[in-house]
Amino acid sequence: MKHVEVFVVGGGPAGLCAAISAAESGADVIVAERSSILGGQLIKQTHMFFGSEKQYAGTRGIDITDILIDRLNEMENVKILKDTTVLSVYEDGVISIEENGIYKKIKPERIIIATGASEKSLAFPNNDMPGIYGAGAVQTLMNIHGVRPGHNVLMVGAGNIGLIVSYQLMQAGVNVKAILDASPTIGGYLVHASKIRRMGVPILTRHTVKRADGTDSLERATIVELDENWQEISGSEQELEVDVMCVSIGLSPLSELLFQSGCDMAYIREFGGYVPLRTINLKTSQDHIYIAGDVGGIEEASSAMVEGHIAGLAAAKSIDKVHENYEVLYEDYHEQLASLRAGHAGDHIRSGLDKATI
Repeated sequence: MKHVEVFVVGGGPAGLCAAISAAESGADVIVAERSSILGGQLIKQTHMFFGSEKQYAGTRGIDITDILIDRLNEMENVKILKDTTVLSVYEDGVISIEENGIYKKIKPERIIIATGASEKSLAFPNNDMPGIYGAGAVQTLMNIHGVRPGHNVLMVGAGNIGLIVSYQLMQAGVNVKAILDASPTIGGYLVHASKIRRMGVPILTRHTVKRADGTDSLERATIVELDENWQEISGSEQELEVDVMCVSIGLSPLSELLFQSGCDMAYIREFGGYVPLRTINLKTSQDHIYIAGDVGGIEEASSAMVEGHIAGLAAAKSIDKVHENYEVLYEDYHEQLASLRAGHAGDHIRSGLDKATI
């Protein structure tokens, strides 16, 4: 059985930053990523980031990936396992993985779980019809493989992801017929919504999908207006001719490994599902397990990266691998998080933290 000081599960923004900080602290690190490509959601994001310079403001997600990977490649104490699935994290701290068809066991001193999140689906007749995608699938087709998913799109969900992907679709020459959201207000940032509206795309709040229809694939979508009690308004149906429906109604933390490892868990609505209880240093109820990113609550990639740095610093320090600038970095990263979560937009995150912090 192989031993390592810090094992990071997930090669997305949180996992990469956790590996960087743990390795810079002097710990030997392994990063396991189930895909053949590192970067997670970053490799799908062609838009420029907000935040501050410390969170790569003004840099595209796809370029941030290269920046982080270049930093890791400079470190001799980091090993990256791609095409590797973490199968289990047991209560005794043993991890089992499948690497290129080979089953292996690893015993790390500390584990940082940064598995991210999965997309939520929407129930309506024929919702499994070809042509109906999650937003992540559409981004993968366009931004990774260079494939246009269709010609006429209905976007379901007016959060940041729905608005950003709609703009990316229009950049690719796809006609976005409409964006709809069941909520009475737009969930995404005003800057994204304003850009969409200036391009003539209607954003229909208090609307949902009634059904999808087509012979072999999606040809039509029927939408319907909702009243203040979230009930369909009879006679308000509209039929749109579309060959693609992109569903972007939120994410759920991928927390199965945390359940399996015996971490104390709680359903926290503000965080999108079941998440582990954690300290301010992102340590779970299991002293050897830390978390970072969307697995602990759905936020932006900027927050995930900062959490990764905190988890990496804290996990390394707990095994006496202390970064030479630990105190300065620790304080700075927490200040960055507080800034990212400030204001009205961060109300739900701060509320969720009140319930999840131990």
